[in-house]
Amino acid sequence: MEVKLWNDKREREVYENFSELYAIIKATEKLEKAYVRDIILAAVYEPECQKLIAHFKTLTFTLKDTVPNIERLHDTYKMDCMAALNRLVTSGMPATVEHRAAAAMSTTTLAAIVAECVQNFITTVESLKLNMPSDFEGKMKMEWIGWLSKMGASDELTEQQARQLHFDLESSYNSFMAALPTAGA
Repeated sequence: MEVKLWNDKREREVYENFSELYAIIKATEKLEKAYVRDIILAAVYEPECQKLIAHFKTLTFTLKDTVPNIERLHDTYKMDCMAALNRLVTSGMPATVEHRAAAAMSTTTLAAIVAECVQNFITTVESLKLNMPSDFEGKMKMEWIGWLSKMGASDELTEQQARQLHFDLESSYNSFMAALPTAGA
């Protein structure tokens, strides 16, 4: 007796993709455990893990209507693959890349913090030299610097944002010029 799991080609494809997703999660769990136990070298682990992550992302996109939540799938089928969930869903990159990036980021972050401290120190010294009042309007407009620095290279200001920035720069400049001592004073 033959048991049919699908009624048409589309259903069959969904079931095959579903089984491949299940297999990828299980394989990733085994790979993670092998890496943690030093059974597999980092040079072998990384490309295999990247391949599994790529397949996982492709399949989750394909099955987004059938499997909208991977964690729910994991719990429903009692997969017990927490390391795989972390790698595939949370991290999205091999442990070797994640740890390498964290080490590099800590050095970069330290340099950025030092640079920001120096910048703040110079700004403070310059403010004291210029004898700027504490309620100087230009200080209030500094929010633009933070906002602009968060924009990407291809991001653009809207027409309204550009007008507001222009207005804020003009008013800050005028306040700055008014705060400067005049030649006769």
